[in-house]
Amino acid sequence: MHGNPSNPGRATQILIVDDHPIIREGMTHLLNLQEDLHVCCAAGSAEEALAEMACQPDMAIVDISLQSDSGLDLVKTLRHRYPNLAILVLSMHDESLFAERALRAGANGYLMKLEATDHVVSAIREVLAGNIYLSAAMHENLARALAGPRKTPAGPIASLSVREFEVLHLIGLGFSTREIAAKLNRSVKTIEAHRANIKEKLNIRSGNELMRFAIQWIESQ
Repeated sequence: MHGNPSNPGRATQILIVDDHPIIREGMTHLLNLQEDLHVCCAAGSAEEALAEMACQPDMAIVDISLQSDSGLDLVKTLRHRYPNLAILVLSMHDESLFAERALRAGANGYLMKLEATDHVVSAIREVLAGNIYLSAAMHENLARALAGPRKTPAGPIASLSVREFEVLHLIGLGFSTREIAAKLNRSVKTIEAHRANIKEKLNIRSGNELMRFAIQWIESQ
C-alpha cells in the first residue's frame, strides 16, 4: 500500500514531472486544493526529477513525453531506485498504445491528459490505495487479453525500444522525420537512425513500406 500509513495525518507529498510549466502549475493548484494531497516539488526533466527526490515524495506523476528524456525511462529509474514510490503516468498519448508499456516500466497507473481534470484526483487515490489505475475501457481490454488465448499481439513490435516505439507511432500518425525530430527534441540524424533500426527489426526495406506498416498498425489498434 502506498501513501503514509504510519502518519495518517500527513498529506501525501507529490512530485509532478512535466516539461510544460502551465501543466505543472495547473496540477499543483488542483491537487493542493485537496486537504490530504500536497505538491512538494515539480520538475521539467528527468534530471530535475531525480534531484527533487531529495524532498522524499510519496508519489510521482510523470509525463511520458519530456523534452530531452523518455518519461518511460524515468519511470523505470524511479521504480528501480524507489520501489515503494507510487507512480502515475499522465500523458497525451492514447492509452491503448502506451498504458501497457507504462505498467511494464513500473507505473501504477495511466491517465490521459484529456481526462486529467475530471479524473486525476480519483486516479491518485486509487494508486495510493495500492491499486492499478486505468480507464474502464482499458481495464476491459486488458481483462479480455488475459482471459483469451495467450498470444503476442505486438509481434515484432515488442522488440522495439521505447524511443523506437514512439517514432513508429508518430510515423503512423503522419509526421515527417523532421517533425518527429522537433517533437521529440532530437536531431534529424538521430530520428533517421531510429527509423533504420525499426526497419531492420521489422524486416522492412523502404521508407514507403515503413509508412504503410505504421499507418496500418495504428489503424489496427
